[in-house]
Amino acid sequence: MSTKATPASAVDGETEVMTSIDDADDEECVIIADITADEAWLAMPLRDAMSLPDCR
Repeated sequence: MSTKATPASAVDGETEVMTSIDDADDEECVIIADITADEAWLAMPLRDAMSLPDCR
């Protein structure tokens, strides 16, 4: 498994969020996690994730 991780960054001074794209089991997944809280993460197939320009 390879990871293309974005370094954790402070969002509001109390929360740190990290984003990663992992390619496990022949499918790339986007993982977003609040690393300051246990079990605070979500994952979805990369093909289902929206790009930043699509969100604007």
